[in-house]
Amino acid sequence: MLFSEASLPKTNALSELSADEWWKSAVVYQIYPRSFQDSNGDGFGDLQGIRSRLGYLKELGVDVLWLSPIYRSPQADNGYDISDYQDIDPVFGTMKDFDQLIADVHALGMKLVMDLVVNHTSDEHPWFLESRSSVDNPKRDWYYWRDPRPGFEGGTPGAEPTNWESFFSGPAWKYDPATGQYYLHLFAEQQPDLNWENPEVRQAVYEMMRWWLDRGVDGFRMDVINLISKVPGLPDGTPAPGRALADGSPFYMEGPRLHEFLQEMHREVFVGRGALFTVGETPGVLLENAHLYSDPARREVNMIFQFEHVILGLPEGKFGRRTLEEGDLADCLTRWQEGLAERGWNSLYLCNHDQPRTVSRFGDEKYWYDSATALATALHLLRGTPYVYQGEELGMSNTVFEGIEDFEDIESTNYYRLAVERGEDPQTVLSGLRAMGRDNARTPVQWDGSAHAGFTTGTPWIVLNPNYPVINASEQVGDPTSVFAYFKALIELRHRLAVVANGSFERIDAGSREIFAYRRVLGERELIVIANLSSRDAQPSLPSDISEAAPEFVPVLTNANVWEEMDAPLAPWRARVFLA
Repeated sequence: MLFSEASLPKTNALSELSADEWWKSAVVYQIYPRSFQDSNGDGFGDLQGIRSRLGYLKELGVDVLWLSPIYRSPQADNGYDISDYQDIDPVFGTMKDFDQLIADVHALGMKLVMDLVVNHTSDEHPWFLESRSSVDNPKRDWYYWRDPRPGFEGGTPGAEPTNWESFFSGPAWKYDPATGQYYLHLFAEQQPDLNWENPEVRQAVYEMMRWWLDRGVDGFRMDVINLISKVPGLPDGTPAPGRALADGSPFYMEGPRLHEFLQEMHREVFVGRGALFTVGETPGVLLENAHLYSDPARREVNMIFQFEHVILGLPEGKFGRRTLEEGDLADCLTRWQEGLAERGWNSLYLCNHDQPRTVSRFGDEKYWYDSATALATALHLLRGTPYVYQGEELGMSNTVFEGIEDFEDIESTNYYRLAVERGEDPQTVLSGLRAMGRDNARTPVQWDGSAHAGFTTGTPWIVLNPNYPVINASEQVGDPTSVFAYFKALIELRHRLAVVANGSFERIDAGSREIFAYRRVLGERELIVIANLSSRDAQPSLPSDISEAAPEFVPVLTNANVWEEMDAPLAPWRARVFLA
């Protein structure tokens, strides 16, 4: 790689933003705590382990640390099933450890964001234990309880109140023999859905959020927040031919009171607390609705996570046949850039704790370095706030799962069991899980080439990627040609260039589906990005206004080892960035 830092202005992009828009020039780093760094040898990452690696994160240059859930939890879904919102799970440490962590983060000039999971709780949360204790309990209506379907005996097939399928396979209802009713769980049966129609539920959630903000937290990432409002009556969905269960999402995604609830949350929790960081995870959100969440005038959240690009090329579902075509990713990213150009804000990500590794999903492991850096270039210089998922800055890839016994994730193990019961070929099912399973992102961060990749002195809770002796932080930090160094350069560009943080976006037709090229403009400053997102050579054919102005631009970043002209042939996964 080559990075011409001397070509950048001495100014800071943050100085050209209003105080409440600081996150436009920020880069967020997601930490999945159980896989980040273990400090006590029990095989699980923890808060003291995170503290020990803060210098590494400061060196990378990120601004915000987002922690996946660290609350007390039975860990049925790795912490996304919360039994106490105001305590730390012992596997991660104590509240004292948390207080030390947030103090250290702030001392280094970074911010800390908590994962907020309030569509559902654990079935071991005191709220749910009360709710299920009797049909007359005051908290009964804190969750969704319904009688069996008329004409069916409770607990028998088909007796579920609706035919909705859970995200984690099987019915979305669990029968409770003690009270003779079913409760709704859109995810695992250990994750009952909260009833946001009940104002007592909402006020309890807001009180908890204020408690964390008072403790020094800088904001929240809100898990599946667009599911909190359900259509009254919870109607049946329409099942696919030959299937008993149906997609109920039309009746729980972006329900009728969703935006009312989010605006109420903003008033009750965020107003008067300065410029907090808020991002909502919104599976299934449509582009035409996206601005409703992140238009500042509506006072809901700063930005959202949309899913359109991460489900590309999956016509038969997440674990089915994969058909991603060259140019599809660029087209999708362009749609969202243009759709939120005037109102709203994009979250820029390719990988997280629920997605396979970027270089394996969208790149080519045969061109490991080039595809990791080309994809990062194409993403990070767009309009929006970039997210780096732990290990992505090292080019970590999908791991090797020999059999179903290697998988830990409840989504994968449930899917495998039910698919095989339906008569699907076990090896075909495993192939889909190996490619798209969430455990790919959850293997431990590869710190060095020592035993267990420097993650733990004990036995890791999940299998390590066997490539850790080659792909690890120790090999890359300090190497000016590494993937880590390339991410540092991209982060520096966002920090230094207001055109990256706040410029307009214009797609450039480079004459090839393989090439993603675009221009960012702010005043007289222009940035041009050209990336070959394929494993073949490509020849850019740039519009005349671009090619004629090329002499006015200076190269500032490339993943090649020599500077190349703007319209020079592009090797596989070659990326170039020019500034004027």
